[in-house]
Amino acid sequence: MADGADAETNGPAVSFVVPAKDEADYLRGTLSSIAALDTASEYEVLVVDGGSRDATPEIAREYGATVLPEPRSGIAAARNAGADAAAGEWLAFVDADTRVRANYLTAMLGFAEANGLAAASSYCRITGPRRAKLMEATINRVFSRLERPILPGFNFFVRRSAFEDAGGFPPVPNEDTALSRRLGRRVPTGYCPSVLVESSGRRIAADGLTGTLWHYVRLDAERIRAEY
Repeated sequence: MADGADAETNGPAVSFVVPAKDEADYLRGTLSSIAALDTASEYEVLVVDGGSRDATPEIAREYGATVLPEPRSGIAAARNAGADAAAGEWLAFVDADTRVRANYLTAMLGFAEANGLAAASSYCRITGPRRAKLMEATINRVFSRLERPILPGFNFFVRRSAFEDAGGFPPVPNEDTALSRRLGRRVPTGYCPSVLVESSGRRIAADGLTGTLWHYVRLDAERIRAEY
């Protein structure tokens, strides 16, 4: 993390922003993976707590993360609050049930800079039931190949200046899709073709594949009605 003299002078290269509410069962795995990063780049971790009633804030502090209470509801508000408090040139948004690979930071910084990108995601692995593999394939093989790629909120890597110019995550359903589309109209975005994160398929396990797909279809319809 950013705790050396150089970090104090120049600030971290990357700020990880992790929105969390009652995520004690998953957060430790996420923060452990960030702590195990193999990188020379300085980084910080901010956990935006949405009023947890479990040990989420204590676990975050155990791993040296800055805990930011966020009274407003909605994941867009939580992510934006983390971005407002972040010091990094790059913002890495990950969810509380996402684990990054040890080479995540080095690979994402290198890929974005080598390709002149202002925002990026990477291929992912979705854990859980076998039907979660359809969601994984959609992200890796469909979202990544769109003219304006959809960068999922659990793995959204963006230069701070581009994020601020785009106005952050809008307060609409499927806020990550809305921001992806807005960024794609303004700046180069893309996908690193390496699997760099692992995310939980817990929604699919709970609601089934059909229920999960219907959930996101309804959210996207609301996003479109909001003209994002």
